[in-house]
Amino acid sequence: MNPLGSRLLDVVTFLPLLGALLCFALPKDRPVLVQRFATAVAALDLAASLPLWAAWWTTPADPYGFRFVRDVPWIPSLGVRYILGVDGISMLLVLLTTTLGFLAVLSSWTAIHARHKEYYAYLLILQTGMLGVFVSLDTFLFYVFWEVMLVPMYFLIGIWGGRAASTPP
Repeated sequence: MNPLGSRLLDVVTFLPLLGALLCFALPKDRPVLVQRFATAVAALDLAASLPLWAAWWTTPADPYGFRFVRDVPWIPSLGVRYILGVDGISMLLVLLTTTLGFLAVLSSWTAIHARHKEYYAYLLILQTGMLGVFVSLDTFLFYVFWEVMLVPMYFLIGIWGGRAASTPP
């Protein structure tokens, strides 16, 4: 297997979460800094996903058809494992998610006029959740990523999802 690919899959999945945590630490009164930082994180995540696509063609699949598999015991008493990997469809979904995540961050520069820090942090957490859903090979891990995806979506829709949020002050 390709150990670099499995580690890179971890990086692609969790880089937006790290960016979101750092985004929360940025000063609230500097929205342009927050926008640029979130855009840089999303661009870096997209750039990190491209080598996965390049290595896809030379990495052999496991007996189940997955590549870049990372299998680590997580909660042994419950039989839960931290297993990530991609097949043909999920690899395309990872590339699509990182590309659209970058475009979503970039396109919201002019659309968001309040609470920039929270918006971009939630958007990056949402991207982590979506990527985790696409690469998880354990049912419990899939459920965790699915729930991680729902929480920022609730806030994004609730706070910035209406007409009042998109009109400038």
